[in-house]
Amino acid sequence: MTSELFSIVAPVFLTAAIGFAWVRSGRVFDTDFVTGIVLTIATPCLVFSSLTRLDVSLETLGAVAGSYLSVLVLVGLVGAVVIKYALRLPLPSYLPSVMFGNLGNMGIPLAFFAFGDTGLALAVAAFSVHSVAQFTVGISIHAGGVHAKQLVRTPVLYGLLFSLPFMFTQTALPAWATNTVDLLASLVVPLMLLTLGVSLARMRLRRVHRSLGFAVGRLLGGFVAGILVAELFDLEGVVKGVLILQSTMPVAIFNYVFALRYKREPDDVAAAIILSTAISFATMPFLLAFVL
Repeated sequence: MTSELFSIVAPVFLTAAIGFAWVRSGRVFDTDFVTGIVLTIATPCLVFSSLTRLDVSLETLGAVAGSYLSVLVLVGLVGAVVIKYALRLPLPSYLPSVMFGNLGNMGIPLAFFAFGDTGLALAVAAFSVHSVAQFTVGISIHAGGVHAKQLVRTPVLYGLLFSLPFMFTQTALPAWATNTVDLLASLVVPLMLLTLGVSLARMRLRRVHRSLGFAVGRLLGGFVAGILVAELFDLEGVVKGVLILQSTMPVAIFNYVFALRYKREPDDVAAAIILSTAISFATMPFLLAFVL
């Protein structure tokens, strides 16, 4: 078990560490370019590739998507009550950090290394729900108003919609197109992890005490919600493991991007990302041992 856990954790940690060391050594890393390529091209290709070429039933994918949506709602409701009434802090500044975990940079790679291609497909289903929610509900919370039009600007949604006819009819693209999509999809995992390391290297810790609470809340709250929803939906095996794994990811880096854009305590959000990621790296072997 120790060897198996190390084989899962090591690629994630080492690839992120390369990105971290790359920036700290003074080398150039164009985050906007890399993130743009990943989000607009590679990730939709990964969604299409994972959902169409693997032998995972629509019922199973739907169960993961629905259960992860339930986790988001549960964490969001509990988080909103705690932040507004117990901590008396503004929801637009802190609720998104509790709700939205880092499924892209960490969740997808971990699910792939832990559960193989099946885990990858299930993680992509959860990530699709997560992305649509973050780029609509998440932005609306940050902005203090509804931003439904952002939905049409979410590339992951188009990858999901384009894959549906092929899934229902069980047809495939021509070989040249399939190989191209698979090649572009293979960019996601390494580039996401490199970008994670780069982002952590560029962030700075401030007001650690408050941010530590939100970091722990994101991880512990997501873990508990994942278990509760898995029991409620009677999930088992890989499906249950992937749901709990995705639910327990650290604070998503995009929360920092939106906090900067809308001036919602970006220093606190950055600190929560750093701390939750550091805690996640330390607790990752225990989380994997629990879900495997």
